[in-house]
Amino acid sequence: MSYHGRRRHHRDDHERRETHETPEQKLKYNITHYGEVDPVQELPRLANQIFEYTPANVPAVTEAFRVGVTEQPFKVPYYAALLRLLHDRPVGDAAPGSPSFGRQVLEDFWKGFQAFLDKQAWRETRLCVHFFAHLTVARVISVQSMFELLKSFTAVLDEFGVSHGRAAKAGLCAAEGLMIAGPVIKQDPSLDVSEIITALQTYIDSTKDAKTLVQPVVQLFTDSPILEHAEEWLDCALAALQTLNASDFVQTADSYPQPYLSSPPWTEESFNLPGVLVPPEVIELDGLTTESGEDAQPKKEEWPQCYVRLFDNDLTPDPTTPAGFAIRSTMIDTIDIFEVNRKECARLLLELPKWTIPGTFKARPGAPPQSPVEGKDWQLESTILETILGSTFMLPESTYKAIYYIALITELCKSSPQTVGPAVGKSIRRLYALLADGLDVEVAHRFAEWFAVHMSNFGFQWVWKEWIPDLVLVPQHPKRTFMRRAVEFEIRLSYHDRILRILPEPMREPDAQVISAEAPGPDYEYDEPTHPHHESAQSILNLIRGRAKPEDVMSHLESLRNSLMETTENVDSVLRSILVQSLLHIGSRSFSHFLNAIERYLPLLRNLAAGQISTNGNANLEARTDIMSAVAKFWRNSRHMINIVFDKLMQYQIVDPTDVVAWTFTHCAYVTEGTRKATFNAFQWDLLKSALDKANGRVMVQRRKVAVLRKEADDNAARAIAGESATMEVDAETRPDVIPAGESPQLTSAIKAFTVLTREQKSALARTLDGFVDYLAVEDASPKVREVITEHAWHNRANWEVEDWEVWETWGWYRHWGRTYSPYLRNYMNTIGTVAFAKVPSKADPAVELFRKTWNIATGQEV
Repeated sequence: MSYHGRRRHHRDDHERRETHETPEQKLKYNITHYGEVDPVQELPRLANQIFEYTPANVPAVTEAFRVGVTEQPFKVPYYAALLRLLHDRPVGDAAPGSPSFGRQVLEDFWKGFQAFLDKQAWRETRLCVHFFAHLTVARVISVQSMFELLKSFTAVLDEFGVSHGRAAKAGLCAAEGLMIAGPVIKQDPSLDVSEIITALQTYIDSTKDAKTLVQPVVQLFTDSPILEHAEEWLDCALAALQTLNASDFVQTADSYPQPYLSSPPWTEESFNLPGVLVPPEVIELDGLTTESGEDAQPKKEEWPQCYVRLFDNDLTPDPTTPAGFAIRSTMIDTIDIFEVNRKECARLLLELPKWTIPGTFKARPGAPPQSPVEGKDWQLESTILETILGSTFMLPESTYKAIYYIALITELCKSSPQTVGPAVGKSIRRLYALLADGLDVEVAHRFAEWFAVHMSNFGFQWVWKEWIPDLVLVPQHPKRTFMRRAVEFEIRLSYHDRILRILPEPMREPDAQVISAEAPGPDYEYDEPTHPHHESAQSILNLIRGRAKPEDVMSHLESLRNSLMETTENVDSVLRSILVQSLLHIGSRSFSHFLNAIERYLPLLRNLAAGQISTNGNANLEARTDIMSAVAKFWRNSRHMINIVFDKLMQYQIVDPTDVVAWTFTHCAYVTEGTRKATFNAFQWDLLKSALDKANGRVMVQRRKVAVLRKEADDNAARAIAGESATMEVDAETRPDVIPAGESPQLTSAIKAFTVLTREQKSALARTLDGFVDYLAVEDASPKVREVITEHAWHNRANWEVEDWEVWETWGWYRHWGRTYSPYLRNYMNTIGTVAFAKVPSKADPAVELFRKTWNIATGQEV
């Protein structure tokens, strides 16, 4: 007994020793976790603690400052105030005349900034610029050197062929630094802040076309860069900067905390920031090209950042104002930094008022009352929700996966349900209202996903009856479409009967087209005994159930083919449908059942895809189309399963991505809805995206494989050459053979595979463009294609019918395809564009002009 007790006691002591912190770790912890209670009162206490630490440890303190500044943007002004206090006393054991402790920390901090800049870690670089700008206002850093630092970032805007991502990030470094340091820079008559503002304005003017393709609320009839219900981030920075400059930066004090101004007047010599040159953009070259000579590694294009606006300026801050921009910038950085810890992010966002100027936000329930500040007094929770949703709905894609933003909102609701819950409700209602005002099709898609997942986390509690009046709208109206899609997602997250119970009676009616009367599931076409091919299907089904060998099933199919030949038209198509649906019927019990069935009869499926039964051959487009149509018929009541099965068929190379793209445009509507349409919807987009991502992903994986094999071949060749040099006097017959890098059999095979995959990638993209051309740009396209893009028609959208909304949605998905796959389209624009546009009429046509303009913007050409 005592033995076990001693063992346990020893283990506890060991655990305590493991968690013991050194004095240096405690000091760094106190710096990085500074301000948990009252930031202003804790400043002098923390400064004293740093001074009292002996011996003075500049690297440890600098590292803590670096972490605090770059990972807690809301604390940057207070870290500047702390560093200002560290300049007031010399290091305890330092020689007379040596630099102050704060000066040594600042010099060391600058080295870290240089490292961030060299790595092009833009967010960390920008937050360091914030830190330097605050120190400039505190007079710790010289005004001249700060101005030169900001100008080094605007120089990036003048680089030839600069990417938008690089230019925007450098521009924000200059703009935000000037917003903070502007009061002291403007006082120096030798410095002209208009140089920075003009450089930003010139660059922004050159990006107006790109903005029209990523705005979250769409108006197809206008070319105006002025966004409705949205703000572009670099535009916001410029507008805020112009406002500050017009008032000689008086509003900076109302926008950014300046706790360092309470310190005694600065008497020492200011620190001169060394000159910097922003390093050039890193471009990876792997030497691979496609058959047509295009660069095989497309460069990812970054688009203007447009954030949707949901509320009025009296409820949430206007990001085009200095104070509004400062708040939004801090929130966006916090959300991005704490992606790794959503719980901590939620806590920090709700505590943000502690780090802002008093009166910025309304006092929370239970907090001491405060006097409202004119032009501020915003609602914290609504501001947080608007900022998170703005990041979620950024086009063409959000910075992080949607699930992070969804989980963050859920965490906020759990942390403060009484205050965050109403803000969520207001956001949902506002977004729902925007559906009728041109909310982008991809934003509407993400909105439905967020709504469904959020409701699933809170018992699906929503005031559904609010939407009952909208059931009178045409079925394809965006609000009706949203209801169906949201309910479809909720059924996936729960089960049919539960969602059916929570919906009000009018929404359950078949005419409402919101939810089906029966639970979605498989639809085995040959299940009914009255079906003419019921017995044939049952015989196949019994063989598969009995786990018959693929050869036996092939043999039986051959005999069925012979017996049905005289009585059945398109007997091959019928047999493909019977086999595929029978496999899916067996596999419909679970995902593992489905995979087992597919893998067991993979040889047979590949034969079918080649248009054969017992033998293999070349790909047969009709056969592959029949296989996909059979899948879609079987799962038409549960459409997400179609996408899952298609993905597996592509993975097993039964069908190619190009086959899926072609089927999506030509057969999807007829198979799933029973009518042929020349329009495109969200379900088709899911299929298209899955196919294109598969094609692009295969190329990327193969490129990496080629790069690894090339490196191995080069290393082997280098070693062989080195060995040859070391044995120069050895007989020639005993010398190792030097194998050129290009003669590796594995490398040759990998390059051939890469060529095939890039050809497939280009084919999939070309077929997509061809599909959209047929829908929107050919001469015999629907008249609605030209009608819905006019201003008159848009303002009359309350009277639109089903076809009007379907065509408008098709335009939306074409735009989204262009911006999403822009890097690949730019790479192949000459080869795939020439063929597709050969069908487009040359005569003046507003639909053709809009189609070409969208293509030109997506591919970076002159508009």
